[in-house]
Amino acid sequence: MTESCGPAPRTGPPHQSPGPDTVPGDAMAAVARSWTWILGSAVVTLVPGVLILVWPDETLHVLAVVIGLYLLLAGAFRFVTAFGREGHGERLAAVSIGVLFVLAGVLCLRHPMQTVAALSLIVGLTWLVSGILTLYAAITTEDLPHRAVVLGTALLGIVAGIVVLALPTESARALTRLLGLWLVLLGLIELVLAFAWRATLRRAAVPPDPASGPAPADASGPPF
Repeated sequence: MTESCGPAPRTGPPHQSPGPDTVPGDAMAAVARSWTWILGSAVVTLVPGVLILVWPDETLHVLAVVIGLYLLLAGAFRFVTAFGREGHGERLAAVSIGVLFVLAGVLCLRHPMQTVAALSLIVGLTWLVSGILTLYAAITTEDLPHRAVVLGTALLGIVAGIVVLALPTESARALTRLLGLWLVLLGLIELVLAFAWRATLRRAAVPPDPASGPAPADASGPPF
C-alpha cells in the first residue's frame, strides 16, 4: 500500500546536502521525503505481482515466501518515509502501516506452509487496515499534493483487502491470480504517485519569479 505523502514541499532553492550544523533529524527527514522511496515501494509491489502472474502454478510455499518478502520490504520503505512527516498524526499512521506490514511479512515467512485461508487472512487484513490508515491520513493532511491519487490508492487497498477476505480461495492457484492482480494494480498506482511527487519536488526547487510575488510557504513532506 501507498501512504499519504504529507503536505506539499516549500517552494524555494533546491535541497542542499546537510552541513556540519544540520540536525540529524532534519537530514533524515530530507532523505525520507525523496521521491525515490516511493519509486522503490512501487517496484517492491509491482515486481512480486508480475512474478506471481507469470508463474501461477508455483506452490503455496513459494507464494507465501514471495508475499512475505514483499510485505517486509514494503514495511521498511514505510518506516523510512515516516520520518518525512511533520504532523504527529501523519507520522503515527505511517509508522503503524510499517509495523503492520513487517508483522504480516514475518508471519508469512515464519509459517510458509500455512493454509490458503491463513495466507488470505494475513494479506487481506494488512491491505484493509493500511488502506483505512492511508485514507485517514489523506483526508486529514492539509495541502496534500495529488490528493486524488492518494485517495484512489487508499480505496484500492481497502477494496483489495475486502475482496481477498470475502471471496473464498479454495486453491493456491486462485489465490495466486487474485494477489498477483492486486499487487500489479497497487504497484502501478504507486509508480504514478512517485513520478507525480518528483514533479512536485522539481517545481518546489525552482526559484519563484520576483514579479509574481512571494511564494506560498507550505509545509514539506513526501506523499506516501
